[in-house]
Amino acid sequence: MNHYLSPTMKQLLVFFLLLVFAVPVSSNEIPLVSNIYSRNSICLNGKWNYIIDPLENGYYDYRLEPSRRGFFLNRKAEEPSDLVEYNFDTSPTMDIPSDWNSKDPNLFFYEGTVWFKKDFKINKKEGVKYILYFGAINYESKVYVNGKKVGEHVGGFTPFNFDITDFVEDGNNFVIVKADNTRHRDAVPTVNTDWWNYGGITRDVFVAALPETYIEDYLVQLNKNNHQEIAGMIKLNKPVAGQTLTLEIPELKIKKQFSSDANGQIVFDIKKVKPELWSPENPKLYDIIISKDDETITDRIGFRSIETQGKKILLNGKHTFLRGISIHEEAPFRQGRAWSREDAVTLLGWAKELGCNFVRLAHYPHNEHMVRVAEELGLMVWSEIPVYWTISWENEDTYRNAEKQLRDMIYRDKNRAAVVIWSIANETPHGSSRDAFLSRLAAFARSQDSSRLISMAMEVTFSTNNMNRLKDNMSEHVDVISFNQYIGWYRNTPEEAANMIWRIPYDKPVIISEFGGGALQGKHGDKGERWTEEYLEELYRQNLSMLDKIEGFSGVTPWILVDFRSSRRQLPGIQDYFNRKGLISNWGIRKKAFFVLQHFYKKKQEEFK
Repeated sequence: MNHYLSPTMKQLLVFFLLLVFAVPVSSNEIPLVSNIYSRNSICLNGKWNYIIDPLENGYYDYRLEPSRRGFFLNRKAEEPSDLVEYNFDTSPTMDIPSDWNSKDPNLFFYEGTVWFKKDFKINKKEGVKYILYFGAINYESKVYVNGKKVGEHVGGFTPFNFDITDFVEDGNNFVIVKADNTRHRDAVPTVNTDWWNYGGITRDVFVAALPETYIEDYLVQLNKNNHQEIAGMIKLNKPVAGQTLTLEIPELKIKKQFSSDANGQIVFDIKKVKPELWSPENPKLYDIIISKDDETITDRIGFRSIETQGKKILLNGKHTFLRGISIHEEAPFRQGRAWSREDAVTLLGWAKELGCNFVRLAHYPHNEHMVRVAEELGLMVWSEIPVYWTISWENEDTYRNAEKQLRDMIYRDKNRAAVVIWSIANETPHGSSRDAFLSRLAAFARSQDSSRLISMAMEVTFSTNNMNRLKDNMSEHVDVISFNQYIGWYRNTPEEAANMIWRIPYDKPVIISEFGGGALQGKHGDKGERWTEEYLEELYRQNLSMLDKIEGFSGVTPWILVDFRSSRRQLPGIQDYFNRKGLISNWGIRKKAFFVLQHFYKKKQEEFK
């Protein structure tokens, strides 16, 4: 079938076809299988045996001949005289997904290697591909199936998968993972961060059973310039021509059949449809069904447009104020890495209670449940990669690492209407090498997705007395000017915010991506006393009044929703290795400043009705 594509949609689809085909792969790593939760799969979550290996003996045991080296072989003593100095079967177990820091007291501060093993069964069938999928492992991982290496991955917050068809057997199998959360100067993030370096297999693990030729990826999206057009693409994992593919959106009475081209893909542009648009007030999602003769994938997708006009942000063409909050991927109540849908429902439910229509998922891509639940609840999303503080700007490998994490973040969530901003960095020091690095990232982000806004969290570059100026060479590369400021905490007092003047010389919307201060929940005193709830309450009152006067003020994501673990925060009796800037304590109790921001958002909601 020959389907006409408008020029705008042609450009959009060219971007996404670049996204699909520019996939750097190593070993048996393959392009990410989109929407793993809709696939026929075996869940490997649950109890995994683990061995702590600070000296990496399990990888470099030179006392053995090469054929017998390595924990990944899962060797057993076959004779009483055999010397085998490890045993996964008698080693302790850990719940996966999780982080080892919160699961084993001996590993609270640990950085290094831990080995994990899981047994699983497969009823292996001819004509079926078996794909081993990890939602994330922090930070470097090597993966083995039945004693053979299937691949490795670098990066702690993006998913990856391997084709293990040739490695698995009918019946019993085992997978072993070497996880290493050691920080490195040239890594992304670098050695210096302000969040806990949780190690381990931190997100869901699956073995997907797919047809030999399967639906690898798809895009279904509204034309932002024409709200009566839905366009996109569907791609097979092989260049198979003539494969019949069907797209259904039952509620819109759409059922279209297409035939794949020589590249194993189809592009489509469906005109004269009138979808109900997704918004925080009406987070409408449509059931989507994509199928071929031996495979069916379902999804729920919303349709919306996001753009800027001068100093305004327009959602579906309407001037919108982003009532936001920053969030770390920190589990509510229990502390540790958040990973489940239940965690997402709790955290994002608190954001909704606060009056938010927007969340900044900082400082790395959060798990897929967070993005999907945000979409269901009507929360727009800022999604970010961990280009944080002092990255190695002149190291090309560091750039490639950052670019791949950016690509993987966009690839996974390109169908999520909730995501409105891709962020490429946070609080980076100015300089020519930094500008070159980040401008490349911004251009790359646009080549992957032209339908969303690009931003980054900048810093105020000049302040004297009560005058504050923002000047950043990256301003020409972003759609929204965003910056962090901490008046009343790291400089000045909360009361001095009233006299502050801001100069932001760009005809673009402004989001204050961070402000805030620390308070220990339950500590009370005078509003001038640090660490009290009253101090933080006054800081929020004064800052919100100040920020509301900024020309082009279009949104704010205060730092932060919940207190979170940080090894930088050591003050005994106050911090105790927690960053206390949360509006909610790590035990879920609201601080007084929570209600100040809640009241401000109620007024903003009325103002932008």
